[in-house]
Amino acid sequence: MNVDLDDIRDVRELLADVRCVLFDFDGPICRLFPQGSSMRVADELRARVDGEDLVDVLTERERADKDPHVVLRAMHRARGQRDLGHLVADLEALVTAGEVEAARRAWRTPGADSLVRLLAERGYRLAVVTNNSPRAVDSYLQSHGLAKYFASVHGRTASPELMKPHPDVVIRALRSLNTAAADAVMIGDTPTDVEAAHRAGVRFIGYGRNSEKRARLREAGAKLVFTSYAPLLDRM
Repeated sequence: MNVDLDDIRDVRELLADVRCVLFDFDGPICRLFPQGSSMRVADELRARVDGEDLVDVLTERERADKDPHVVLRAMHRARGQRDLGHLVADLEALVTAGEVEAARRAWRTPGADSLVRLLAERGYRLAVVTNNSPRAVDSYLQSHGLAKYFASVHGRTASPELMKPHPDVVIRALRSLNTAAADAVMIGDTPTDVEAAHRAGVRFIGYGRNSEKRARLREAGAKLVFTSYAPLLDRM
């Protein structure tokens, strides 16, 4: 494993300058839908949309995407022209159920449990900021003995337009922790995480488990990107 000692030094200096750490959930803490398993949920949503005779609402890309959130966003987009409130609510319930079920089988992100415990033991206040359902996050944290380390969990609401890259979830976390943006750092793994943190005025650490994710984080403006938590844990 190639270790960028300058990055490790910079992250340690950043952590020394804040008192709160905000974790995205899917990726930085666990892999909620490993091996493309989210496709089943996305297909269930698309079948529900087709059952409403709304085949024209989804683009070709949205019909092939494995992310159920893509379908949620598309339905919200279409609400401007049609009365789809009932359908958006139904789709939200389906996504939540799928995420809660997936949380029972989610893969631990290597080193994430240790990092959470270490940060909490050193006095950092922790929160989750995610586009996933808070019910799924709570289920995972409880089952893995991590819930006690987090002051709060902030996830998707009934308004899909407030999902990241909108900064709403980050701002809610800052308010719940009663902390200024300058006193927090966010750990995320997607360009939408980078943008949400930036718009909220929060500094950012990227977690990219493969070269494609790392490249996307860099392109989105992330200065510090880790492949693994292990080098950081070894030097904290």
